[in-house]
Amino acid sequence: MVMHSHIGVLAFPFGTHATPLLSLVQKLAASTSGVQFSFFNSSSSNEKIFSTYVSGTFDNIRAYDVWDGTPEVFSGTHFEEVQLFLDASPMNYEKAIEEAEAETGFKISCLLTDAFLWFGCNLAEKRGVPWVAFWTSASCSLSTHLYTDLIQDAVEHKGATAEQKLSFIPGMSVVNFGDVPPEVFHTQNPTSLAVTIYKMVEKLPKSTAVVLNSFEEFDPIIAKDLKSKLQQFLNVGPLILSSPTPPSSVTDQENECISWLERQKDPKSVVYISFGSVAVPPGNELVALAEALETCKLPFLWSLKHQAMKLLPEGFQERTREFGKMVSWAPQLQVLAHSSVGVFVTHCGWNSILESVCNGVPVICRPFFGDQKLNSRMIEDSWKIGLRVKGGVFTKSETINALESILSGESGEAIRKNVNKLKEKAKDAVESWGSSSKNFTTLLEILSGAKGNTRT
Repeated sequence: MVMHSHIGVLAFPFGTHATPLLSLVQKLAASTSGVQFSFFNSSSSNEKIFSTYVSGTFDNIRAYDVWDGTPEVFSGTHFEEVQLFLDASPMNYEKAIEEAEAETGFKISCLLTDAFLWFGCNLAEKRGVPWVAFWTSASCSLSTHLYTDLIQDAVEHKGATAEQKLSFIPGMSVVNFGDVPPEVFHTQNPTSLAVTIYKMVEKLPKSTAVVLNSFEEFDPIIAKDLKSKLQQFLNVGPLILSSPTPPSSVTDQENECISWLERQKDPKSVVYISFGSVAVPPGNELVALAEALETCKLPFLWSLKHQAMKLLPEGFQERTREFGKMVSWAPQLQVLAHSSVGVFVTHCGWNSILESVCNGVPVICRPFFGDQKLNSRMIEDSWKIGLRVKGGVFTKSETINALESILSGESGEAIRKNVNKLKEKAKDAVESWGSSSKNFTTLLEILSGAKGNTRT
């Protein structure tokens, strides 16, 4: 391959941040020639995503490990791990970038980074190359962060309460101040992540482009507003509908889940439950959810870590074996695509929401942290594609009400129609004439214009 450009890709190795960024890089790699992508990420995250998303078919993508900041023996929490990683940055990335430049013989010509990695702006300026930031969540959460100063001023100096609406932010009139991600209030809640995101807010207007794994028609008012605030605001998703899917071997767990779904008699009847890779409801809520499922006798597929399964009511799995299935991991995309699945009980992470929309599956929301509470508000009151658990926690009675509303009530029919309308808009967006495809072409032009064939 004759190299024309060398793109440095900086991933944030926590939650599900790195996976959609790799999907974007795979799509870019399949759409360009003469461009080398160096993917910088922690060794554990690289090992996980490169084994799951087999990118051996892309000879122009090379993974490089960056130090994650943790000692050899580490038993801290997820949030302590994030803190150590941020403390080790950006020196860990700079070292890996130097390694990639030496190995390829070409200087980096553009930096494509997770938006959290605000120092990508400084690294790009230092090299005199473009910086493209990839925001891995919804446009609504990006909007709240960009309006941080106004939101904080309204609370600290104008007495705004948790129940008041963000009426001054375009497209956010249904959102309460209490729904805003806690990281927005970085002066009151100065966690390392809150400070990191605020630094990102200061840098994003300098970026050549901000890229999202979404589509403009999801939130057109917010998209229009963000276009006025950023040099380029490019929705290029949903990537699961348009990125090349590398071949992968089918695991026993995948076969087990899909085989079970195939045995379900009624379409759109199964309750699929998963709270992502980080969040686990407290024991009393797991019990309430289990009791609701057992009372309703609805067919369910529940993905839950083995350790958390110990918190379920004694004998629950045995008593529900005829209509329910517990697994420690499920192939979520394949599950949501199955015709027997009727509702998704979720933590409201953005990737899960997109996957649900792309498969026309309504959701029941139990948010935990970050942008999840905001997402759940938009799901129920703006997009109208699901319901929030009343009070924000699982109780037996309210969980039963939510399940019955989605699966058999009139409100469930309206919700299903709404999510299917969004599904069609998502499919249109990635067609050759669609908004996401046009934005992707713009992104390709930015990268192809970043000529960097200067040898080291």
